Amino acid sequence: MAIVDHRSLASDILEGVGGQGNIDSVVHCATRLRFKLRDSAKANTDAIKALPGVLAVMKAGGQYQVVIGDEVPTVHAEITRLTGGSSDVERTESMTDGSTWSPKRLLNGFIEVVSSIFQPIVWPLAGAGLLKALLSLVLQFGWLDATSQTYVILAAAADSVFYFLPIFLGYTAANRFGANKFTSMVIAGALVYPSIVELNASGESVSFFSIPVTMFNYTSSVIPIIVAVLIQSRLERVCMRFIPKMLRNFATPMISIIVMVPLILLTVGPITSFLANALSTGIGNIFDFAPWLAGGVMGGLWQVFVLFGLHWGLVPTMLNDIAVTGSSILLGPLLSAVLAQAAATLAVFFRTRNTVRRAVAGPAAASGFIAGVTEPAIYGVNLPLKKPFFFGIVGGAIGGAIASSGGSAATAFVFPSVLALSAYTTVGSFALQIIGIVIAVSVSFALTFAFVDREQSADADEPADATVRVGTVEITSPVDGTIVALADVPDRVFSSGILGQGFGVIPAEGVVRAPISGTVVTVMKTGHAYGIKSDDGVEVLVHIGIDTVRMNGEGFTPSVARGDKVTAGDVIADFDIAAVQEAGFDPMTLVVVTNSKQLASIEPIGSGAVTHGAPAIAVTV
Repeated sequence: MAIVDHRSLASDILEGVGGQGNIDSVVHCATRLRFKLRDSAKANTDAIKALPGVLAVMKAGGQYQVVIGDEVPTVHAEITRLTGGSSDVERTESMTDGSTWSPKRLLNGFIEVVSSIFQPIVWPLAGAGLLKALLSLVLQFGWLDATSQTYVILAAAADSVFYFLPIFLGYTAANRFGANKFTSMVIAGALVYPSIVELNASGESVSFFSIPVTMFNYTSSVIPIIVAVLIQSRLERVCMRFIPKMLRNFATPMISIIVMVPLILLTVGPITSFLANALSTGIGNIFDFAPWLAGGVMGGLWQVFVLFGLHWGLVPTMLNDIAVTGSSILLGPLLSAVLAQAAATLAVFFRTRNTVRRAVAGPAAASGFIAGVTEPAIYGVNLPLKKPFFFGIVGGAIGGAIASSGGSAATAFVFPSVLALSAYTTVGSFALQIIGIVIAVSVSFALTFAFVDREQSADADEPADATVRVGTVEITSPVDGTIVALADVPDRVFSSGILGQGFGVIPAEGVVRAPISGTVVTVMKTGHAYGIKSDDGVEVLVHIGIDTVRMNGEGFTPSVARGDKVTAGDVIADFDIAAVQEAGFDPMTLVVVTNSKQLASIEPIGSGAVTHGAPAIAVTV
């Protein structure tokens, strides 16, 4: 669909259905807004059909259905915001369904959220990281003096995106959670405002209306602003519900700012500081009796500490150790920690067939190795793929343990990188430090190269696996059964092709498999619909049954969560065909390429009786 203003579209749809007072309820499925109207005669169907972003309007099953397509969750969220309605709807995140909760899915959900929030700024991070690496080389070779104004200007250009990272994340997190983007940026700006940074640096006691405030350094932080925007999005919904319409535009941002900035300073800061200080004390104690163990913890989990901002509790100890004793053993394992993550990213660069991923991985690995800047590597490559991040942890833990067993320490507070090796030559065993680094890099590189999926090619002339051939992707049948042409599907929204080209299958079994390799981007709470996006950019909707959203999940069991990687043929769900039929619904399973208009061609290559995995349509990308 064309790019539209989702908030304006939501407002226009509300007006078209007769206003908020004419709505009993509104939920969404994979492609449609489903209204229960008090008086359907008040709905102006022709006006709604004419709206940019609306694909079709239909009445079925006692519902007034507005077909939006892939953007329906965003439009629904805007309608919820405008009406102050309940958020208890059919969400795309399976984590919201208590019946499917598991620690693995909780972790996958967290990684997916963080990765999606970072995705829009991956390229600026990669570019700035590479610039920092080049500046490190310039200093190393003496081409510029660190005190020169030229260097200061270039360093500011390279550091700004990292220093003010919360502001950028405020914008992207607001887009993810449906909050006001510029209000989120204001909240983030307050956290890194110079006077707030100075209050933290001063070490003086701070209070807010006589309430003690434990200060924290929010520059370059990640989790605090994400938490803030998540809460902000809920607060805004409450404000939209209770604040008179004539006051909403300025009152809602004002209340959000007044509430959220002190709330984060009073909660996230103290919690993070407490955990960071406890971590610093605990690791320091471990160094006293088992340096190798402490080195393993630091080498393995340093990047996790950075992710949650806990590393700030260790930095003062490092600085104090260097000032008092001339070196810090806490810095000893960090070379392995950082270079292991960079090595994992480098392995992705050589391993992946996805040209987009490779384009990020190359400069990200370079900035990690040369400048010790790992944000582009972690958030742009390793964390989204999961395995490289964990393999980096394994390599870092082994290398850190070896380095610390030899008493390695740094005599200066440096960003751990290849260029910082000179700071590690005089304290402890430099030989064991080098051995630790080599093993850390080798382990993380080898594990990543051996076990990370090669991914599908983003190049038309480079096949990624058996389903891709010279720019053509074969989409297979997700079930055993009989193929039905899309035009013959007994649902006019699908059969008309407005959602995209595809096919139906009359299922002979209740096991549904992925028709294409890629990433699961949508899992309906009811378990009846799944969205998969291939690395070639093909977006596929698998819809089990017709109008089965009304079964509220009865008879459907998801096997995947949003963010999971799947290979064509992997089981994504099970469903009870008899239960669907007994409920009065058609169990026909539909496969639709939702971005059909962006692709070169879509041709049927299968018909009649099929088994799962048999090619059904060929998509030229």
